[in-house]
Amino acid sequence: MATIPLTKRGAEKLRAELHRLKTVERPAVINAIAEARAQGDLSENAEYDAAKDKQGFIEGRILEVEGKLAAAQIIDPSALDAGGRVVFGATVDLEEEDSGEQVTYQIVGDDEADLKQGLISVSSPIARALIGKEAGDVAEVRAPGGVKHYEIVEVRYI
Repeated sequence: MATIPLTKRGAEKLRAELHRLKTVERPAVINAIAEARAQGDLSENAEYDAAKDKQGFIEGRILEVEGKLAAAQIIDPSALDAGGRVVFGATVDLEEEDSGEQVTYQIVGDDEADLKQGLISVSSPIARALIGKEAGDVAEVRAPGGVKHYEIVEVRYI
């Protein structure tokens, strides 16, 4: 299995989700199944069916998160020394050349990506265009909305 890059924050988030699934969600669904069984005939018991479906989802998610954590390569962006180049975990300040709009993104793993928080997936078009570049370079991003040019203003490892 290939390694999955994760920042320290992303790994902590997955560990917290796994803990919640195992200590809160799993016991709650087990209780719901027990209560539904106590109501008698299971063939026409919608609560029982819903609880079993939820149990299947929770168990599947537990396996998925455990697999991701087992295959994770955890990277601490603050410990990086990439010589000013854009790498996984770097925070990049950009200026769009046409509009002058300034944006800041951190390049993170696929599971951590959240554009509203400025976290972009390492496999996204913009991250692929930025990787390996330095402050002052211009990245050409081929996105679904067309080609955009971004000047890299600053690269930070925080």
